[in-house]
Amino acid sequence: MAERTLRILVGKPGLDGHDRGAKIIARAFRDAGFEVIYTGLHQTPEQIVSAAIQEDVDCVGLSILSGAHNTLLPKVTQLLREKGADDIKVFGGGVIPEEDIPGLKAAGICEVFTPGTSTEYIVDWVKNNVQPRA
Repeated sequence: MAERTLRILVGKPGLDGHDRGAKIIARAFRDAGFEVIYTGLHQTPEQIVSAAIQEDVDCVGLSILSGAHNTLLPKVTQLLREKGADDIKVFGGGVIPEEDIPGLKAAGICEVFTPGTSTEYIVDWVKNNVQPRA
């Protein structure tokens, strides 16, 4: 039996109004054969987690440029744990200083992609690190 296609939710938490990068990565995921759900702009962590659970995704990619990454990204992983969905992997990307990455990883963010990371690299990372959930 063939494995199920990976389902990825791409989210834009907070008040960040720039979603070009999120749309580019969502398209790259789609072109790689993944099922993609894009939540749109101005989503709360609660909305993102609710959508991730309802859509039965395997992972969540969060795009953030606002500087609120140390608050919003860990909140998503916390809410997934509270809802019993901590098997949904979370990764992030955007304008995130290198010195903040260890804290984000300690909070449950699997990987952080900074500006200049190629879409091919991110797609390959997902292919190598995310498996369909049971």
